[in-house]
Amino acid sequence: MKVYAAIISLFLLSLPSFAQYEEAPAKISWGQEQVEPNNSFISKVIPAGENFYAIRRKTKSGMLTGGKKVFIEKFDKNMKLVKSQDIELKFKGKDLDFEDMVIINNNLFLLSSFHNKAKKKNYLFAQMINMRTLTASKTLKKIGEIETRGINREGIFGINISRDSSKILIYNELPYKKGKPERFSLKIYTNGFEEVWNKNINLPYNDDRFSVEEYRVDNNGNVYLLGVIYQDRNRKRRQGRPTYQYTILAYTAAGSDKEEYKINFTDKFITDLTFRVGDDGDLICSGFYSDKGTYSIKGTYFFRLNPNTKEIYNRNLKEFEFEFLTEFMSNRKKSKAKKAERNGNTKRQAELYSYSLDDLVLRSDGGALLIAEQYFVERRDNRYNSYGNLGYTNAVNDVDYYYNYNDIIVVNIQPDGEIEWTARIPKRQETINDGGYYSSYAMSIVRDKIYFVFNDNGKNFQSKRRPDKVYFFNGKNSIIALAEISRDGSVNTYPLFSNRDASTITRPKICKQTGRNKMVIYGERGRRYRFADLEFQN
Repeated sequence: MKVYAAIISLFLLSLPSFAQYEEAPAKISWGQEQVEPNNSFISKVIPAGENFYAIRRKTKSGMLTGGKKVFIEKFDKNMKLVKSQDIELKFKGKDLDFEDMVIINNNLFLLSSFHNKAKKKNYLFAQMINMRTLTASKTLKKIGEIETRGINREGIFGINISRDSSKILIYNELPYKKGKPERFSLKIYTNGFEEVWNKNINLPYNDDRFSVEEYRVDNNGNVYLLGVIYQDRNRKRRQGRPTYQYTILAYTAAGSDKEEYKINFTDKFITDLTFRVGDDGDLICSGFYSDKGTYSIKGTYFFRLNPNTKEIYNRNLKEFEFEFLTEFMSNRKKSKAKKAERNGNTKRQAELYSYSLDDLVLRSDGGALLIAEQYFVERRDNRYNSYGNLGYTNAVNDVDYYYNYNDIIVVNIQPDGEIEWTARIPKRQETINDGGYYSSYAMSIVRDKIYFVFNDNGKNFQSKRRPDKVYFFNGKNSIIALAEISRDGSVNTYPLFSNRDASTITRPKICKQTGRNKMVIYGERGRRYRFADLEFQN
């Protein structure tokens, strides 16, 4: 992990020291510092009551890919490592590939796969993990099978768990001929991996004009696929009129009934769509739309779909307010956007760009929260001459990738579909050639408030900072920020602690909510790492 050791060293240089603010609505308690095995990293945290489990991957030569060694680590409520156990990945003397580890109905399962080259098949297995000894059951239950004949990849499995954890969907692509409809296998299991039904399906569109974006199973074992229909074969989203349409395919009655629901808003570009299955079986859909093109957003929408009656109801659209769209613009850019708004110049009006839908959280009262983050990757080509200086004569390309994780948007939707408010958390994170290893955020919902934890630049909390200026987190002045969104949509952001004071760099993508008012924070420095308990005080 040499590249990350260098990054961490940069993060810990020249940091301002921040004592925890008294008004910050959270208290953090750090656990013991641990030393990890060489060439390993934690890839996932799994909450389980007062304890939690961490999945550690052992890699080759410090790379983030390769290697088959997997460990499961158990930690107690004091963030203390209780037990670490390597997981044997074997099938009839052959090596298995680790797929995932999931907790279903308070049971922990290991998912692994095996590619049988002789039979040209890929198998998916489930094994129960003893949560005390951390050992895997000797019995491997086959829950998926893919014929790999005629395709260049081994085959990939997907898993989705119903809202009440009673049903499990195992989903995978089947071999098909290019230019013909794609084929998929749907297998539904109980939460103990007893089969309920299975069916191979043909999608109603050719592969070069259709792609599946999401798949979900409801509490009754019905399956829903969210797909995109493209007007032409390049399957690209271009500026200007959209070349695609969203649709939902429903497979009910143990897969014997099929229905399609095409999503249309006649006067808007639907740029993004996601959905969830509610407790009543309705499909709850939300996303963004645009007046300008397919890469920007002007507002948000919401609707419910009843699969039994095929009725679409509680349909609402809400355009973002001008101040929301231009909140962090310079005065000059805001003035130009206001002029375009006044003149009806759609092409120059303010919109938001490159937002990725992260989550649609269903509330217990029937409402929902839509969460999105601005995310994009920039490729920059550096050309060096034979003397190692930037130049264009006898030059050699050296490519850098800049990973940008910026502002977070939250949309609060009432049970009747009315969009009550939108909130925007300013954030700028730009790192190079690391996949955004220390970027993005972790989220917790505590009663009527939403909390976000992310790495930030300490300069953003200086009292003399310009209100339209947001400093980038890029390795210097590194602190952990805590953003709180209240019931009315108001946003307050606090510097929670300095990464230097904690002698660690936080990885927000690993942090998880573990209780009604608690989150596990994970940080590392070289081979040293530690967890912390973050308790929200509201």
